[in-house]
Amino acid sequence: MKNMDNGTGIMDTPPEPSPDELAKQSLSRIKNKIMVMSGKGGVGKSSVSVNLAIALAARGHKVGLMDVDIHGPDIPRMLGLDGMLSAAAGNKIEPLHYSENLSAVSIESLMQDKDNAVIWRGPVKHGAIRQFIGEVAWGDLDFLIIDAPPGTGDEPLTVAQLIDDAWAVIVTTPQEVALADVRKSIHFCKTVEMTILGLVENMSGFTCPHCGKEIELFGTGGGERTAARAGLELLGRIPFDPRVVQCGDEGVSFLQRHADAPASRAFEEIVAKLSRAAGI
Repeated sequence: MKNMDNGTGIMDTPPEPSPDELAKQSLSRIKNKIMVMSGKGGVGKSSVSVNLAIALAARGHKVGLMDVDIHGPDIPRMLGLDGMLSAAAGNKIEPLHYSENLSAVSIESLMQDKDNAVIWRGPVKHGAIRQFIGEVAWGDLDFLIIDAPPGTGDEPLTVAQLIDDAWAVIVTTPQEVALADVRKSIHFCKTVEMTILGLVENMSGFTCPHCGKEIELFGTGGGERTAARAGLELLGRIPFDPRVVQCGDEGVSFLQRHADAPASRAFEEIVAKLSRAAGI
């Protein structure tokens, strides 16, 4: 934009957009925003986020994956992304690119020493997440998948405040301890008026590779019962597969390496439901 004459012959420079304005501009180019959350840690939420993003991108959708787990960022490692975030045109930050259709951003990609702890209070985390939204060159996206830390603290609350049209997908495992925390996540979403697309029951049964018998490692049916009681859809049951962990550690795509696995088929079914919910 050109400078404007203020009547004194001196050209005024237009004010820079505020961080909130930048966030709004960026969000206006993103069709669907989905926060993946969980009531407690250890339920495989980040694995679900990564595989949903990869599956959506494989369907031809433009996808961004935003890691807002400030204190425990895992997304770059799980995607095999080693580089640092760099500058893009227009004073924007260039996200890391996993594929033509999938890009990601994480606080870990701004750290020289990946093992350093991030010791931030709420307002600083709020500012960082706002920057991830407004100052990253996401471009036009069909989906922005937001991997939130466990619980209902600063990070999911910031997402709810900054992205008022975000949807939630809540990840749980079948056992009662996890489900009790999921009910808190459901209450959080209702309090902040965030639409819940549904629940995902992760680590839902394990098929013995030797005898073929299904073993209920963490119980069974808990996610379905919780969804029914809350009037929510159970988006899918993802069976436990040690290869999901292995692929995450290696930074390779489980869905590509083990396309015929029951867990891969479960992810594909969940992604189909998300696409239908988004109308694309």
